[in-house]
Amino acid sequence: MKINNKLGLPQPFISAVESDYIYTDKRYSVTQILKGVRELLLLRRHNDEIEQDVSDMIWLIFGNAVHSILENSQETDYQLKETSIYYTLPNGYTLSGRQDLYDEKLKRITDYKTGTVYKIIYNDWEDYRKQCLMYALIMKKLGFECDNADIVLILKDFSNTKSTFDSNYPDHPVYIKHFDFTDNDFKEIESFIDKRFEEIIKAESLTDEDLPLCTPEERWAKPTTFAIIKKGNKTATKVCSSIEEAESLINEKYGNAYEIVERPGKDAKCENYCSACKFCKYYQENYENEIKTE
Repeated sequence: MKINNKLGLPQPFISAVESDYIYTDKRYSVTQILKGVRELLLLRRHNDEIEQDVSDMIWLIFGNAVHSILENSQETDYQLKETSIYYTLPNGYTLSGRQDLYDEKLKRITDYKTGTVYKIIYNDWEDYRKQCLMYALIMKKLGFECDNADIVLILKDFSNTKSTFDSNYPDHPVYIKHFDFTDNDFKEIESFIDKRFEEIIKAESLTDEDLPLCTPEERWAKPTTFAIIKKGNKTATKVCSSIEEAESLINEKYGNAYEIVERPGKDAKCENYCSACKFCKYYQENYENEIKTE
């Protein structure tokens, strides 16, 4: 990846985000296989062409700083910290990871994250659960007992004021999310891993254009909705999932004083968070021209 520096930030900022990671054939990391297959392979194929400005990577610097501080702290005799782990599948491909802390007594994986209160308010933990579950599975494959995990989430946008007045808001700028894993959980994640590697192996021989489209979930897709709004107002009285539902409510309940405004669906990951978007046909067809004409 090429790192640009439009603001002329000091060299340490650039050094903090530069990576010497080298993609290896037949080896994929836990965080990589959680991406859509198209995004994953486009990132690998076009790594040397992808550009990002250091000013847009500030939160990566923040996250790296947190990990560095914790990595340099002293662990106990029954803990392993910042350990690279690998598991070779029967098909010859390798699943890799780097767990932040393993506690032998607690049989626990702990992963440090920096994020926003969104995760807590919306109880949005599935991606982190899968990541920790894969780490736990690899540890088990390596002969370590592991049946639970903690996410230690440091909140970048924590507000003491909101914490005081909003009962749904976290109480502290750090939050621990705990997971207990059952045998069924490990069977589920093994099935996910096997299926994902089958998809990757099949897609590796395809051209960029023919790569399987990321799922709506992987694109963080929000569907098109239809807002019923009183004429002259900006706020919706009701938001419907279909035009038929909206028209029916206008006719039966709201009347001519109201109108229907279509709110087109968007793919938040594609628009704002996918580094490989410029090499993706789906992005080019749906977003590139739109952005250029703004």
